[in-house]
Amino acid sequence: MVTETPAARPANPRFSSGPCAKIPTFSTDKLNDVALGRSHRAAVGKAKLKAAIETTREVLGIPADYRIGIVPASDTGAVEMAMWSMLGARGVEMLAWESFGSGWVSDVVKQLKLDATVREAPYGEIVDFAEVDFDKDVVFTWNGTTSGVRVPNGDAIPADREGLTICDATSAAFAMDLPWDKLDVTTFSWQKVMGGEAAHGMLILSPRAVERLESYTPAWPLPKIFRMTKGGKLIEGIFVGETINTPSMLAVEDYLVALDWAKSIGGLPALIARADANAGAIAKFVAEHDWIENLAVDPATASNTSVCLKFNDARIADGAAFAKAVAKRLEKEGVALDVGAYRDAPAGLRIWCGATVETSDIEAMLPWLEWAFEAEIEAQTEAA
Repeated sequence: MVTETPAARPANPRFSSGPCAKIPTFSTDKLNDVALGRSHRAAVGKAKLKAAIETTREVLGIPADYRIGIVPASDTGAVEMAMWSMLGARGVEMLAWESFGSGWVSDVVKQLKLDATVREAPYGEIVDFAEVDFDKDVVFTWNGTTSGVRVPNGDAIPADREGLTICDATSAAFAMDLPWDKLDVTTFSWQKVMGGEAAHGMLILSPRAVERLESYTPAWPLPKIFRMTKGGKLIEGIFVGETINTPSMLAVEDYLVALDWAKSIGGLPALIARADANAGAIAKFVAEHDWIENLAVDPATASNTSVCLKFNDARIADGAAFAKAVAKRLEKEGVALDVGAYRDAPAGLRIWCGATVETSDIEAMLPWLEWAFEAEIEAQTEAA
């Protein structure tokens, strides 16, 4: 018999994995200082863009000699810029354990046509980093947004590596402690942990990555939007706010507001703690219910942002249909929006637990998840 409808409801039912929930204190009134109708090349525009770069450096603890650029096409654009501009100088290893990592493999093997070593792991697992040859260039995602697994730390990446590490950290930045000394190229978008707007990506380069850009010319032509050097030298303007194309100043202002919020609550440690608390609330729920489990096989690699779950009850006849029905019930009740698994991922749910989500909302949503599960089991039994 279905349990009673829970009394409490999340104050904010937005658990989408991108674009993600806005910061808890968000109001459009906070955007009143936006430089609307002004050129991004005007002093006010440049100042805003430079502030976004330098505040990112401050909050994330990025070394002073690393370049940070705002680039077009979100995290995808940043990753593509790095791969098309830097790969081909030496051997390449591509690591993938979910759909976005698999997409980077496809780009390198089928589009750039490089003879790369491809290492893949099934959903819920990651590859064995001990087997990776870091004297080659290595491309990987730090956190699998569609699989809910992450690299636990950077210990397996050698400090004396010969190759570059190119890391897609879009659902990790601002929620995980990234080891900058082990990462040569790091990318992310504003729309994930900071709850920003889409379309803008961040590209972070170590001195080793800059050296590669200035000493290597790819065999293939580069679109203008990917070009980061001119005459064999880095275009430094990109990394002080002179963007390659026109950015949205409204989105820039929104990102600045989110960064100020992050600083106000205690910076990166506080952001990580919030994400950990959110994921911890779900882990506790999973431990108390035998019909659901984390897609991550090893708890040490379980994500604290994109938490992916799967149903394992023997009564479920069609896993994909069941998971979609549960997600639909939750959305119809207005208690959990956009929590279905990614289209390429195993059937289940994906609940965003990044720092802009309140733990109280996670805790209020979970009884509804139990209610939706039991309601769907009963509906399935009656239909049979």
